[in-house]
Amino acid sequence: MIEMIETDIENAVAFRISGKITRSDMERVLADAREKIGRYGNIVILEQIDSWKGVEIAALVEEFKYLYEVGFSNVSKAAVVTDKTWIDRIVSIEDKIFRSIEMKCFPLADYDLAIEFLQGP
Repeated sequence: MIEMIETDIENAVAFRISGKITRSDMERVLADAREKIGRYGNIVILEQIDSWKGVEIAALVEEFKYLYEVGFSNVSKAAVVTDKTWIDRIVSIEDKIFRSIEMKCFPLADYDLAIEFLQGP
């Protein structure tokens, strides 16, 4: 399940994951991304992962369709907030793969530092 989060960052697509990600969850996140890209041109992503129980194939299909249409060029930064150490390792690898996006992982206790990271230059 994905719950959208409000932040003070106007161009942020911010959400919390708990459980399994469904197609409708993914559609909601991607609709928010499209809307903010249309409004601001560039977005940052804040992803808080409380628990992870997988992702539906249909949700992945939606994400791949989005990436084919829009790509990553409008994303400048991504912050992942979680206490799951295995996700920290994945974010570190993704940061090396997606060089145009600055990515960092933060513990849940450092949520405010993740916000500062996204607001910085």
